[in-house]
Order: sequence, then C-alpha cells, then structure tokens
Amino acid sequence: MNTMEHTLVLLRHGHSEWNLSNRFTGWSDVELTEIGLNEAQKCGKQLAEQGFEFDEVHLSVLQRTRQTAEQVLNAANHRRIPYHHHWRLNERHYGRLQGMNKQEIFAAWGEEQSQRWWRGYNEPPPELSDDDPRHPKYDRLYDDIDPALLPTSESLRQCQQRLIPYWQDVILPRIQSGQRLLIVSHGNTLRALRMQLENISASDIENMEIPSAVALLYRFNNEMELQNYEWLYESELRLA
Repeated sequence: MNTMEHTLVLLRHGHSEWNLSNRFTGWSDVELTEIGLNEAQKCGKQLAEQGFEFDEVHLSVLQRTRQTAEQVLNAANHRRIPYHHHWRLNERHYGRLQGMNKQEIFAAWGEEQSQRWWRGYNEPPPELSDDDPRHPKYDRLYDDIDPALLPTSESLRQCQQRLIPYWQDVILPRIQSGQRLLIVSHGNTLRALRMQLENISASDIENMEIPSAVALLYRFNNEMELQNYEWLYESELRLA
C-alpha cells in the first residue's frame, strides 16, 4: 500500500443465530452461527493473503462483533491488538420490531408500512415503552450510559446521527495519525457510515446492502479526503 495513504477496513459481523429465523436482531445480543464463524475465518485468511495488519479493532458492544473479530484475527495469525467496544457502533435499534420475524411484522402492521420502517431512511419503527424489558436501560451492557442517550427505536438517519460522533472524535483522528483500523459492526451501522464516507443519498442507501464478513477497504490522503474504496474480494459478495 502507498505509505501516503491512510486506510480503514469495514466489516459486517458474520451470520448470526437470529438470521436463521429471519428475526430483526437490533440490539439483541445473539451469537454467531457456525456459518458466521466460518465466514469470519475465511475473511481473516483473505486479509492475511493481502498482507493486511491492524493497530486496533473497533466494535459494538454486541458479542457477534467480538466473535467475528476474534475469528478474523486468529485466522490471519495476527498479533494481539487493542479491542475498543462502543455502543455507538451498535446495530440500528428496531424498537418494537426487535425480536419479531418479518411475517409477524407484516401481519401486525402491513407489508407496505413495514417495508418503510425496514428499508427507509427517515421513518423509525414504533418505540419500545419505558417498561418494556427489551429497553436497553435494563441491560447491564449499558449501565454506564446515560439512559437519555439510549434509543428505544431508530430510523437509519437516527442511527447515523448516533454513529457520527464516534467517527469524528475517535476513528477519524486515529486514521489521520497513521493507525490502521478495522471496524467490525452491523449492516445498518455500516450503511450509515458509508453514506458519510461516500456521500451516498438517502434514496440510494435504501437499496444498498452490506454483505456479512466481506472486507471493504477505504483509502484516504493526508487531508483525510477519500481517494478510493473497494471490496477486497468482490466475488464473495452475498447480498442476502
């Protein structure tokens, strides 16, 4: 790689348990399936073949990102590096849809409305009530977070707004200083970040998917202007 370029690799976690039942996962802390573990291992071997090394990995607080990162780095025989977990890298919060499958959601609210919540940029799903046990304030993962900051439902736009401070305050300065970073996060969170990095419109992002465990590389110049980006193994893209 050109030493004048600053690099970042984005990676969506591997296939998870709730992918099997087609349920909206959101902030539910589910594990990877055997398929997901194998996807991550394959990605790690591919990164090693390309000679990639990282100084830090940044993840959500949800275990499926940690499992993915561990499998990737172990498969790459990578040296030990710091792991930084942050709730701002969590998946979009699906509110009352969380834990439901698409058939249940379509039956309750209709397919047209449900699709707007699922694919749209601006409209959030119905919020969780304050006493709903799925409310993140009841999860020990967020004991140290001001409950007023925790979402009870998010549109993709709100997910993006929640993510951007972490990008600007944490990720961007590290890349600019020359650190090589791997971000392991979630489909909607990475869609929101791609909007920011690639200047993608709201209408275009609604039709964009992020495949699981396929690395996306960004290169920046010294002024942190995006120079180019590419899927490292485009033949591996799985947009299911």
